[in-house]
Amino acid sequence: MKENQSNTKYSAKTVLKTENLSIGYSSKKSQKIIAENIALNIIEGIFIGLVGINGSGKSTLLRSLTGLQELLSGSIYLEDENIKMLSSEILSKKISVVLTGQAISKNLSVSELVALGRQPYTNWLGKFTQEDIEIVINALKATELYELKNEKCHTLSDGQLQRVLIARALAQDTDIIILDEPTTHLDLHHKASILTLLKEICKTTKKTILFSTHDIELVLPLCDQIIVMHKKQALMDTPGNLISKGIFETLFPEDIIGFDALSKRFFLKNKN
Repeated sequence: MKENQSNTKYSAKTVLKTENLSIGYSSKKSQKIIAENIALNIIEGIFIGLVGINGSGKSTLLRSLTGLQELLSGSIYLEDENIKMLSSEILSKKISVVLTGQAISKNLSVSELVALGRQPYTNWLGKFTQEDIEIVINALKATELYELKNEKCHTLSDGQLQRVLIARALAQDTDIIILDEPTTHLDLHHKASILTLLKEICKTTKKTILFSTHDIELVLPLCDQIIVMHKKQALMDTPGNLISKGIFETLFPEDIIGFDALSKRFFLKNKN
């Protein structure tokens, strides 16, 4: 598949950027740096995969970018505004988040759960306008859930439930959607279905979608950009450039796993 030319296909408007960002965990006695000197420049309407080995900091980076985790140092900007200066109410209108393992009520119907995405816009009574209703309906249709709108979420498959969470993020109507491993626990068919859906949403709505994943081979042909977490760094570039630089060849222990740049596939090395 021909690599996406995101810089020419989309507007060059920057929606999120970081400067000298260090992420990790701190206590009164110590500080644990997961990644540092992170300089990201994410533009409008691109599809971005975040990859790295377990423990490399993917979830920590996503939580930091969404204001859910304190930064060790540096700055994050949404357009031209420092994220620290934005209230949670304003942030919820700029970034929607789908986290792995987040608490949800599966006793809600599909449409009720998706409708929760409108909370940042409804008044304190939660009263819906006709516009709110239409946005929820459009989100259900975009994720192919409209026929299931009255089903209880506890009756859904893992793949269907993941679509509901994506629909809720769509109903929130933010410029940026961030998802932490949206294909976890899904089989290959449903992984491909979710990734294809996200790519299509990105293409048709011009929303910026950033998601973490372990399925590197699946996302290489789909993503406009990829962020690789490796050795306390976050490297962002097009898939083709990252392959040319040999980044994936050193991502896993070199004596066990190799990467073939031509086929864009990983392979086990024969020790015999």
